[in-house]
Amino acid sequence: MEFQRDRTFFTGRLKSIRFAVLGAFKLATTEHSVMVQLSIGVLITVAGFYFDISLTEWMLQTLAIGLVLAVESLNTAAEKIADFIHPEYHSKIGFIKDIAAGAVFFAAATAITIGCLIYLPKIVSFF
Repeated sequence: MEFQRDRTFFTGRLKSIRFAVLGAFKLATTEHSVMVQLSIGVLITVAGFYFDISLTEWMLQTLAIGLVLAVESLNTAAEKIADFIHPEYHSKIGFIKDIAAGAVFFAAATAITIGCLIYLPKIVSFF
């Protein structure tokens, strides 16, 4: 059976959103790194309410959480594609996976920096 593409704008967008939500659900329920990052995101969100962070801090925090989750998602997709194409170990595939993991590192380092800039002054003034 051939896949029929929906050519109407509205229903096509709704189907795209559905696939995106399903993909996010698959990531959140099958990938341990995403589960950890989502948990950290929830904890940091709770901390935001506890410390009553400003609107600007909320925007930066939300952007940082979204950045990490988006880059981790792309990293997972790259790993899955690489494993599908070449299931056995290959140095070039390993190199590609390392680069994708490096992108996650940059996103996480950025998020940690933003978290420290927001919360360290609040924690220090708390004591």
